[in-house]
Amino acid sequence: MLAPTFAPWAIHLTAAAVLSTASAFAQSPPPPVWQMQASSSTASLRGIDSVDGKVAWASGTEGTVLKTLDGGAHWIKCAIPDAATDGATLDFRGVQAWDADTAIVMASGPGDKSRLYKTMDGCGTWKLLWKNPDAPDGFWDSVSVADKENLMILGDPVKGKFSVFDSTDGGKTWEKSRDEGLRSKEKEGAFAASNSSLSVNWVDGNAVFGTGSPTGARLFYECDTCKREAMWTASTIASFPKGEAAGIFAVEYRDWRRLVMVGGDYSKPNKTAGTAAWSADGGQHWTASTTPPHGYRSSVQWSESLKAWITAGTNGSDISRDDGRTWQPLDDGNWNALSLPFIVGPNGRIARINSNALFGPFVAPKEK
Repeated sequence: MLAPTFAPWAIHLTAAAVLSTASAFAQSPPPPVWQMQASSSTASLRGIDSVDGKVAWASGTEGTVLKTLDGGAHWIKCAIPDAATDGATLDFRGVQAWDADTAIVMASGPGDKSRLYKTMDGCGTWKLLWKNPDAPDGFWDSVSVADKENLMILGDPVKGKFSVFDSTDGGKTWEKSRDEGLRSKEKEGAFAASNSSLSVNWVDGNAVFGTGSPTGARLFYECDTCKREAMWTASTIASFPKGEAAGIFAVEYRDWRRLVMVGGDYSKPNKTAGTAAWSADGGQHWTASTTPPHGYRSSVQWSESLKAWITAGTNGSDISRDDGRTWQPLDDGNWNALSLPFIVGPNGRIARINSNALFGPFVAPKEK
């Protein structure tokens, strides 16, 4: 019996097929980290609050408030607060929600354009909770909520002091802090880019907010349990850039001792220097990230499920697995704010993080 023979052309075809298949795999783009969703809105979205990954609320310009009940598969357009008057002119920079029915939205604007509204019927109707009492001055930057009773609002300086308001009855009444530690510098202000300039650790009773000015960025720190006359103190963070469009845009707690802050220069979105810093002692000392995010950042959040920090801004997003010491790029999209698993940006951009596309298995960073 004759031994089988193979035509040379068959061998060449087989090799070519293998190379073609390998090349196709090599050229296949990785799956996107952010999976885009249809918001049916063209508003610039600045506020986002995820209740449980399925229920989430978003807010933005032109009185826009959106809601999803199915993880972002469908976004519902809510009624505009004060639609019969000037509601469509309001810019809702912050939203905080408790469930599918109950949420508050904060409008940021000069004077009485800074307002707080609440819905208890799933955003079919809204009730005006409060207007900026410092009108025509003042500008609200951020709102933080512990529960349905305890809220805090941060506003730009009025008469030389930052405006910090507290409510312990769900927004019915408010008290403005008279603390001397809130005194501001010339042309100093906080940023309303993503409802992230103020962060409150409601468990331990501490709060922080970041600022910017031509003379440098500062971090204000409040300690309810500290025994001192002024509850608020401020320290200059030299690693962040100076300028009216520069400074600390967002600060966030992981726990009482680990915090991360991000920012930079909004007018120079691709500049990486001075865009992130970390603290491991409750915010008393800060260290600039050795490998910073790849541009200006306006929002940052710790993800317990990913064991990582995510930060985002107008030229993309980044991830840190070592508590802010180093960052790696995730994408180059245009974003404003995040509340994981969601992220929002201009022109109605909403996306959900695809954790499977981030990376393979990794070892969580050791406790420091």
